[in-house]
Amino acid sequence: MRADARKNHDHLLAVAGAVITEQGVDASLRDIARKAGVGLATLLRHFPTREALLDALLRTRFDELTATAGELETSSSPEDALVAWLRDCVACTHEYRGVVALMTAALEDSESALHASCVTMRAAGTRLLARAQDAGAARTDLDGTDLFALVAALAWLGDQPALTPRADHLFEVVTSAILTSA
Repeated sequence: MRADARKNHDHLLAVAGAVITEQGVDASLRDIARKAGVGLATLLRHFPTREALLDALLRTRFDELTATAGELETSSSPEDALVAWLRDCVACTHEYRGVVALMTAALEDSESALHASCVTMRAAGTRLLARAQDAGAARTDLDGTDLFALVAALAWLGDQPALTPRADHLFEVVTSAILTSA
């Protein structure tokens, strides 16, 4: 990609990230284009669908979560690694309101632009869970799909204004239900 095209692409992603953080995943593409100072056609040239735009936004963050999981595997105890990664993952899914439903659907739809990113992110969590289970630090009746569902539930709780003050407490409740030593 040419340097000017890359700059435009990155600018569109930055603006889209800010708008989606504020308005949620159903934010108007026209509004994103307008705030980026371009026409809708320009936005659609870079990202032909909402899902393609979300994939570009999330892929970077999911790649970071995958890399973080790898770092945590070697730098932290199995229990601490799992909890730290869960906290990061919940924060990521909470950043873009409404993304949890899209991620859940994308896991089941191999044709989805988000599928590969979601599968990779779930696999990173599954590895951390398995490591904690092997060390006797986590329940063995959970799998990666269960862990992903718990992340989704915690992200949903954070989206509920009445429950936001309890989000940290509820995170602790959920992690204590996962961990055997809590």
